[in-house]
Amino acid sequence: MSNSDLDALAAELADFAPPEQKGGRPASEERVIAGFEEIQRFTELHERVPQHGEDRDIFERLYAVRLDRLRVLPDCRALLASLDHQGLLAGAATVPATAEEAIDIDDLAAELAGVGGADGITVLRHVRTSAEKRAAQEIADRKPCEDFETFRPLFERVQTEVKTGLRQSQPIEAGRRAIETGDFFVLDGITLYVAEVGEPLKTTAGEIDRRLRLVFSNGTESNLLLRSLQRAFYDDPAARRLASPESGQLSFGGELEADDVESGTIYVLRSLSDHPYVAQHRDIIHKVGVTGGRVETRIANSENEATYLLAKVEVVATYKLAGVNRTRMESLFHRLFAPARLNITISDRFGHPVQPEEWFLVPLFIIDEAVARIKDGSITGYLYDPRAAKLVRA
Repeated sequence: MSNSDLDALAAELADFAPPEQKGGRPASEERVIAGFEEIQRFTELHERVPQHGEDRDIFERLYAVRLDRLRVLPDCRALLASLDHQGLLAGAATVPATAEEAIDIDDLAAELAGVGGADGITVLRHVRTSAEKRAAQEIADRKPCEDFETFRPLFERVQTEVKTGLRQSQPIEAGRRAIETGDFFVLDGITLYVAEVGEPLKTTAGEIDRRLRLVFSNGTESNLLLRSLQRAFYDDPAARRLASPESGQLSFGGELEADDVESGTIYVLRSLSDHPYVAQHRDIIHKVGVTGGRVETRIANSENEATYLLAKVEVVATYKLAGVNRTRMESLFHRLFAPARLNITISDRFGHPVQPEEWFLVPLFIIDEAVARIKDGSITGYLYDPRAAKLVRA
C-alpha cells in the first residue's frame, strides 16, 4: 500500500486518534492503530465483530466499514498483525446486504472533518444511509400550514393533557402500535399531529406505504410517507408518542391491583337526540354519572328514559374507580359543573315536563382535566368558569 493510501485511511480514522506525539511512529500509523483498538474494544464488549445493517448502532456500522478497509489493505494488515489477538484481520471483507445499507463515504468524510480534537468521537453524531437521507429531506421539506388555526386548539388541549397526566409521553416501540389519524408524537422536540393517513400505495421497492398529512405545532405541515416517519422516529432517540389512556379509561390510584375492590365507573355520555338545541351543541353537551354496574346496561333503554333526553346516547369516556364512594364522586362532579348545567325541558313518555339535571355544557377535555385533578387532589382549589370554558383557581 502506498503512503497516500495509508494517509487516506488515517484521515478517515482521525476521530479515533490520540493527540499527535513527537517521535516514534508516523501520525498516520498511530491513527490506524487507534482506530483498530476501538474495533477491538467493541468486539471484546459485544463478543462479536461489528456488522453492517440499518438495524445496527451507527458506530457499529462505522467500525464494520473500517474493519473491511483494514482487511483489504496489505500495509495495514502488516502494521496491525502483532496487535490482532482476536483474529479480526483474518476474516473476509463483508458487503452490506443492499446498496441502501452502504454508508455514504462522502458523508462520512464530511462528518469527520475536524473532529480529531478534544471531543473526539463524541462529536460524531450521525452518519446517514441513503434511505435515512431521503427521510431527513422529507422531514425538512415542510411548508406553512394554511389552516393551522383549525389545529391550534388540538395542540393546546394535548399540552394541557400532558401537564395533567391524562396523556402520557411514551417511547415509540417499533411494531407495537400503528400510526393512525389523530395520533400525537414529539419528533426533534416538536409536537406533530397525524391529520390524515392516505390510501395504501406501492413504492418502487415493492413495499406498501401510505402518504401522511402531518401538522406540526410550529405551524408547518408535511406530506411525509409513513415509512419515512417511522425511520425518523428511529433516528431520534428522544422521539415520543403522546398517548391518551387506552379506551379512555383511567384508574384512580394507578392500575387496579388483584386485591382492589372496583367500586364503579365514571361515565361520560353524549346525546344523539335530534332536539334542535342539543343537535347544535352536541359536541359540548355531556352527561356525567357514576355506576356500580356495566355502563352498557345502564344506558340500554336510554331512548325511553327522560334522564337520557329520550334518545340514544354514546359513551365518550369511562374512568374506573377503586375504593371510592360512588355517590360522593357523582355529587362532586355535579357541584363542580353546576354553573354549566343544561337548562332544558322535555316531555317524558306520558307528556309530563321533565328537566334532566345531569347534563352539562362542558367540553370533554375539561371533564378529563377534572378527573385528573380529582385523582391528584388538586380539584379542591378549582371552580369551573362556563364563560371561559375552563377550570380556574378558586
